[in-house]
Amino acid sequence: MGHREELMAAAKRCLEERGYARTTSRDIAAAAKAPLGTINYHYGSKEALLNAALLETIFEWGEKVMAGAAGGVGRLESLWERIVASHNGTDRPLLVASSEALAQAERFPEIRRQIAEAFEKARTDMAAELHGIDADGELEGQRELARAVGSVHMALVAGLTQQWLIDPERAPSAAEVAKGLRAIARHLEPDEPGEPGEPGEPGE
Repeated sequence: MGHREELMAAAKRCLEERGYARTTSRDIAAAAKAPLGTINYHYGSKEALLNAALLETIFEWGEKVMAGAAGGVGRLESLWERIVASHNGTDRPLLVASSEALAQAERFPEIRRQIAEAFEKARTDMAAELHGIDADGELEGQRELARAVGSVHMALVAGLTQQWLIDPERAPSAAEVAKGLRAIARHLEPDEPGEPGEPGEPGE
């Protein structure tokens, strides 16, 4: 393993152990057993390395959560159950670090750009994985529909994360989220009835 890979692994460990805001360049270099200057040489800055490590870890977390969700009608509720469980398990430090990174994005345009690109990719990925809506499909309006559906899922994941990190005792369960969505859906009318690829109620 070269210095670049060692620095990435060390940055991930530091995010878990120290968090985003408290990790210094010296922390990462010491954990990687690499010269301090290799951070700038390979990644340009400590922030760029931490951000790359955080985004890579979040993608790995998302794949793990999605892969473990049940199939069929109950898949969405199963997915939320796994997200909720991760907040009280070994993934909690990662989720705290991701919240810290969002605060850093206000001051660092490059961090904001990278996170924004990751958000955009996640929108279409979730629409495709959970509903079979391909953003690059041939039907008219597929990309817009994929972004809309994926954006709702991202809002749910972000909202659940904040609620469970701050107030786990009163944060909603997966069953409560599903119940609330069904109630909301009954009060919504599609903008264009019969729109191609219109998803059904949660869980379909």
